[in-house]
Amino acid sequence: MVRTYFLLLLVPLSFTGCVNMESKKSEAIYWPKPPDLPRFVYETSLRSTASIREDTSMDRLRNVVTGKSLTTQRLFAKPYDVAAYGGKIVVTDSVTRTAVMFDVPRKKVYPFGARGNGQGQGAIAKPLGVAMDSKQNIYIADVTERDVKVYDSLGLYLRSIGDQSVFSRPVDVAVNRSGDRVYVVDAGGIQSDIHRILVFDAEGSQINEIGVRGSGMGEFNLPNQAAVGPDGTLYVLDAGNFRVQAFTADGEFIREWGKVGRNLGDFARPRGIAVDSSGNVYVTDAAFRNFQIFSSSGQMLLFIGEPGLDDKPGQYVLPAGIAIDETDRVYIVDQMHFRVDVIRRLSDEEVDGLSVPQVGSPGGEKGEVRGVSLNERVQGVAPTEGFADEVPSEVP
Repeated sequence: MVRTYFLLLLVPLSFTGCVNMESKKSEAIYWPKPPDLPRFVYETSLRSTASIREDTSMDRLRNVVTGKSLTTQRLFAKPYDVAAYGGKIVVTDSVTRTAVMFDVPRKKVYPFGARGNGQGQGAIAKPLGVAMDSKQNIYIADVTERDVKVYDSLGLYLRSIGDQSVFSRPVDVAVNRSGDRVYVVDAGGIQSDIHRILVFDAEGSQINEIGVRGSGMGEFNLPNQAAVGPDGTLYVLDAGNFRVQAFTADGEFIREWGKVGRNLGDFARPRGIAVDSSGNVYVTDAAFRNFQIFSSSGQMLLFIGEPGLDDKPGQYVLPAGIAIDETDRVYIVDQMHFRVDVIRRLSDEEVDGLSVPQVGSPGGEKGEVRGVSLNERVQGVAPTEGFADEVPSEVP
């Protein structure tokens, strides 16, 4: 049995008082399950304005007059990717063609980038991948306009990186914390030979190009996401080759791991990638309906999530983008449940204070610890028939 031990203490970022009401009523959900010590806890789900604030008196008056609550209306049509830093969470939606800002400190939720809303150059045609730097600048890959749009921390347009003469099909963007390295995943599509990563500096000038189409080291087949680790390592989710590849900040190949399969550590339909402050790599898989956690060297540590049509925390139908903020909170997009789950990594002090029941017992004094650990194989989450022959779709 492999046990996962995380040592980092979390930087405080309080969701207290702004968690949706459903999560307040439910019993705490932890991962992994006994006999392993819990290391993650479900915190909340983001799906409407009510996710981070309760109705004001004006809201309640409007509810009486209109007969409906605007704060609980669903915000997403098809959420795709997520980025988070400093209490601000941005979610792209490929159907509404906007990005949604959850500003936790100010308890505000609003879309930006909509066409015909005074955005001008900042209007988004079809957003896919999104990233944020430590200044809370927001980078969005616009696959239709074939550029990367950059916004400030409020969602106000600043500039664009690249254009149709530079990109073939930009599907994702990753940025280091300082914002002086911007990596754009340019995957031309199934019929194209353009499968690469383009690298830009802070001013938007191209400084490097990584990879060609292929299956060798440093080559790509339908790469769909990328993320930058705390040490500057670039991790690329090479979906068509069912693997993760790691590169230096300058684009030199370091290592790779992963293969197509049904077992722990394998990939079937990998969708999103993120890196925490310890350098651990998180990958969502739409076929397994979970996300797997690997060490920076590719060792499988843990997986979290299971299939579920009941719209419950930790149950997924179509997980997509994933992000990790500076407090090591994990944000997971589920396109079919129209939500973003927020899962917090526990500090050692919190772990020490939990009562862990034995397997088969009714639960400890402080509530049952539930989840998934490495002593269990993937059960009931097999991908569709013939998944080993499937080429990951280029359609988000």
